Amino acid sequence: MTRRLVTVFGGSGFIGRHLVQRLAATGAVIRIAIRYREDAHFLKTMGDVGQITTLETDIADPEEIRRAAEGADWVVNLVGIFHPRGRHTFENLHAKAPGEIAAAAKAAGASRFVHISAMGATADAESAYARTKAEGEAAVFAAFPEATIVRPSVVFGPEDNFFNLFARMATFSPFLPVIDKNAWSFGGKGLFGDGGPKFQPVYVGDVADAILAALKSAAHGGKTYELGGPHVYSMRQIMEMTLAEIRRERRLLPMTFGMARCQAALMRLMPKPLLTRDQVLMMMRDNVVSGSCPGFAELGIEPTTAETILPTYLNRFRKDHRQIIKR
Repeated sequence: MTRRLVTVFGGSGFIGRHLVQRLAATGAVIRIAIRYREDAHFLKTMGDVGQITTLETDIADPEEIRRAAEGADWVVNLVGIFHPRGRHTFENLHAKAPGEIAAAAKAAGASRFVHISAMGATADAESAYARTKAEGEAAVFAAFPEATIVRPSVVFGPEDNFFNLFARMATFSPFLPVIDKNAWSFGGKGLFGDGGPKFQPVYVGDVADAILAALKSAAHGGKTYELGGPHVYSMRQIMEMTLAEIRRERRLLPMTFGMARCQAALMRLMPKPLLTRDQVLMMMRDNVVSGSCPGFAELGIEPTTAETILPTYLNRFRKDHRQIIKR
C-alpha cells in the first residue's frame, strides 16, 4: 500500500519539529522543504530510514515551490519570520509565498492544505507582521478554497523564544520590562496601569496536534481556527510566572509604548533584535482568541496549561540548577 506523502514547508522550525514527529508516527512519508538542507537533518531520526527527506527550496522561486509540492497528498506551510532581513521580508514570506505554496499544492492534487498564520492577523493592523499575515490568508483561500488556516496565540514550549527569552534576561538583568500603554498613568490605574497586553499562550504540542487533526479530516477545510491556551495572562503576569518558576527575584519595570519604541529603535541594528518597532505595534492589541472562529474544542483537543509545561524546561534557569544535577 502506498504511504501518504506530506510536504512541510519550514519543517525544521519550532512548530515543525513537533509536527514532523507526529506525522512520522502515522507512517507518512515526509518531505521537508527548507532553504538549507543541513538545518533539517536532525529531523530524520524521528522516523524510519528514508521516511523523512529534505529538499532545498527557495521560497522566492515558484518553480522550486512547485517541485517541493509535487506528488504530495498533504501540504503544510509553517514558514514565518519575526525579523525581516534582505529579501526575506514580511511581504515576500507572509503575503506572497503562502498563495504560491497553496497554488502549487492545488496543482499537485493535494487533498489537504494547512497554513499557519497568527492570532490578530487583520487587514487593518498597524503591525506589518499581522497585516501581511492577513494578506497571506486571503491568498491561500483564493488559491486553495478547501485549505485550513490556523491562528495560534503566542506558542510556548522547550524551544520557544517567549518564556525562554524572559527567563534568560532574568539571569543577568536586575529588572524585566513590562510594556503597558497605561504605565506611569496615576489616574487610578497605578504604576503598572493594566498590566500590559493580554496573551493566551498555547503549547506547541497542542498546535501540532491541531494541525494533524485538520489534515486528517476534510470537515476542517475552508475554515480558520484560532488557538489559545486555557488561560489569559497580562504581560506582567507572564513575567511574574516566569520569575516564580526560575526562583529569581527581579524588579518589574513598567514601560510605556513610547519608551518601548525608543528601545526598539536602539535594538534594530542587532543581528537578532530582542524588540522591534513592529513588535511594539503588535503589543498594542491583545493576543487572545476573538471568539468568532472555531478553536481547540472543534478539533477535539483540550489545551495544556502553561503551568504544566514550564517546569519541564525553565528549571535550567534556576540558580541552584547545577547543584541539583550534581546531586
